[in-house]
Amino acid sequence: MGRKRKNRVYFDMDVQDAIIRYNDLDPDENQSERNKIYQEEIHYAFDKLCENIINTFKFSYFDYGFQDIKHETVAFLVMNIHKYDHTKGSKAFSYFSVVAKNYLILHNNANYKKYKTHDDIIKLDITRGSINDAHEKSKYIRDFTDELIKYFDNNILNIFKNKRDIDVAFSIVELMKNREDIENFNKKSLYILIREMTDVNTSHITKVTNVLKRHYKMMLERFDKYGSLDINNFFK
Repeated sequence: MGRKRKNRVYFDMDVQDAIIRYNDLDPDENQSERNKIYQEEIHYAFDKLCENIINTFKFSYFDYGFQDIKHETVAFLVMNIHKYDHTKGSKAFSYFSVVAKNYLILHNNANYKKYKTHDDIIKLDITRGSINDAHEKSKYIRDFTDELIKYFDNNILNIFKNKRDIDVAFSIVELMKNREDIENFNKKSLYILIREMTDVNTSHITKVTNVLKRHYKMMLERFDKYGSLDINNFFK
């Protein structure tokens, strides 16, 4: 289904333009034209995108085979294609990479829970006080991270001026937003996903990450001191 692209980049601006044209057409009046655009210009990119994400992260807790998982994920992208809004500045490749990844993570984790053993249950000898301490610490980290994400959302364009840096930074923030789903992934896997989303090398991702880390430390000090962040103000 769909024509295979001869160039190295399987999901380029031509695909993004096709998605925009697809969404601009009324499904009641132009369904045949929408089908033609999808089959000839979008399907291969969606199919290859899902294939690469599945191969990268090796999701282990699906009860059915690779092709079924891929087809199911592609179908989910098609069901949500209308939600893509190019006017918000995000690339279609980055947007649908995150959509596919989150869909796979959600279902993989749900299946994992079916197989969990009692080893995951909190030990009975943990005292009530230590449980409360852990809960307070967890809440502190969660509250800080939520505010940090808002700060980055509001200020990435102040922190970075280069478009490639901005794309990488927004991809990292997108992963932060979905941290609860990807907490079991290691650093190498996250770097691979960011490379897939942005098409930049690891050294450049590291450079952007180091800048964000400096802001992280600065914002953590402010959060410790004031209990919240002024997300609308940019601090150099």
